Amino acid sequence: MSKVFTITEGLENMGAIKTGGQGSVYKGRRIGEIITAIKILPTPIYSESAEDKNYITFQNEVQKLKKVNEDPNPNVVKILSAGITDSGNFPFIEMEFIEGPDLEELLKPPHYPLFTIKEAVKVADQLACALAHCHKADVRHGDIKSNNVKYNISTGDYILLDFGLAVMSDEERRTSLRHAGAIEFMAPEQNDGKMLFQTDVYSFGVIIFELLAGKVPFPLDDRSETGRNAVMIAHLEMPPPDLLQLRSQSIPSSWNEEKKQHELNVPEWLTSLVYKCLEKNPEHRFGNGLDLHEYIRAHAVRTADKSELKDARISFLEDENKKLRGEKEQLQQQLLQYKQEGSGKVHSTSQNKTLAANAAYVVNSKSTEISSGKATLKKYSWIFISVLIVAVSVVYLINQQKTVKSAPAVVTQKIAPVIPPAEPLAIQSQLQQAKQFLIEGKQSEAFIIYSSLSKQEIPEAMYYYGKLALQNKNSNISCVEAFDLLKKASNKGYTPAKRTLGFLYSFANDKVELQHAGYAERCLFTQNVSRGSVLLMEATLQGDTSAGRLLDVLNLR
Repeated sequence: MSKVFTITEGLENMGAIKTGGQGSVYKGRRIGEIITAIKILPTPIYSESAEDKNYITFQNEVQKLKKVNEDPNPNVVKILSAGITDSGNFPFIEMEFIEGPDLEELLKPPHYPLFTIKEAVKVADQLACALAHCHKADVRHGDIKSNNVKYNISTGDYILLDFGLAVMSDEERRTSLRHAGAIEFMAPEQNDGKMLFQTDVYSFGVIIFELLAGKVPFPLDDRSETGRNAVMIAHLEMPPPDLLQLRSQSIPSSWNEEKKQHELNVPEWLTSLVYKCLEKNPEHRFGNGLDLHEYIRAHAVRTADKSELKDARISFLEDENKKLRGEKEQLQQQLLQYKQEGSGKVHSTSQNKTLAANAAYVVNSKSTEISSGKATLKKYSWIFISVLIVAVSVVYLINQQKTVKSAPAVVTQKIAPVIPPAEPLAIQSQLQQAKQFLIEGKQSEAFIIYSSLSKQEIPEAMYYYGKLALQNKNSNISCVEAFDLLKKASNKGYTPAKRTLGFLYSFANDKVELQHAGYAERCLFTQNVSRGSVLLMEATLQGDTSAGRLLDVLNLR
């Protein structure tokens, strides 16, 4: 067991937790059994007076940290005390000890190499909440990185730790970052020793990118000075890589196909947020944590848990559920009766019209109820789909009966509906090759494949070829041609095309949203909120969670 020594009177050092260029963190114990975490900074303070600039800077920043804790935040570590060690005269900050792994540990085995969309949104929301709280108190953290965000196993919250850089002088900070900072998370302006509110926003973007993609935008593969310089230059000059492509490569093979498909469907607002945070120019990012958190809260969707609803609301929803079940069963009985009667005779025209009208009424009325709120949509979407299938079946049988009645007498059998053959393996292979070309930056090769398959009206090819053109990444076709390709893919039932068209129709006049999604530079769009809502609803019912979130944004507006 390592020797226990005193940091200052009443506070014992129980051993190092981690060490780094910004100082070392130790497990501390106050007299008794209170366990804390102590950050000891590497630069000693020689004089506790106004003549020592480091001491004045330390005191000023400690006062700011105290303001952070005046109104406690569940996502910010509590600062318990600060002072100068009895031996060595090193400044220290004492914080509460958080039991649990940090984000860096949660991305390593036995954990998955990336986060689920739901958990990544939770981290984004809580970390942005922490930044908003700090920035409101005029505190810039300056060292946002994966191992400075911990998961508290007691509360289930993510906690922002380690305010060591926040209490350093500009010169100390510049020297510390240059030689030992986590270069993968550093904003471009930090190379000049600057620490802005937008600096924290940039590092926040790197963290969320890492959680979604499985790696940071610019990994440090070589820890030599040359390797650090390469990463620094990348932050200064190179655009971040394609987050979605990296995520597709990192998806665990152990996940089933349904989960893989769901987890590849990252909301557009979330990817847009990440890329906005990673802008090279600080003025192009969110201004501070407050703006960042407001954006997330406006876009992230939370489904209320049944336990959170009032008793009256629960009762109402249960009654509605019973009512919908009864109407579905009634329609099924009508359909069964119709089939039985249809075997001997054909319904009269008035009977057909009445049955179809009843089915259509139920579908339309329940569709309105479902779209009235996200909770209702989530709770009853399966019932809506069941009723819709019944209604479509009724109409199909009516048409088939009419066809049989008007056909020549020699026709004694109904013609079975034609089921289109599955896409050839060759087409799937070409689509995969095109995606790989995009990952490797070989856009021209990818466009050749997408162009060829688009002429064959393959939905996925039309979607990507058109969407990349609308985002100013494919100059081979015009905006009009690109938009037509998306419409064709949508008409063929391709869900991502429905979502994207729904977004463009609904937000055509919102330059900020378009720019976040990468559409504002080249093409102009015509707003049609009604049409956009229908497409988003269709995509949502097909399981597209991003479309559902966009619908919620429209409802909020």
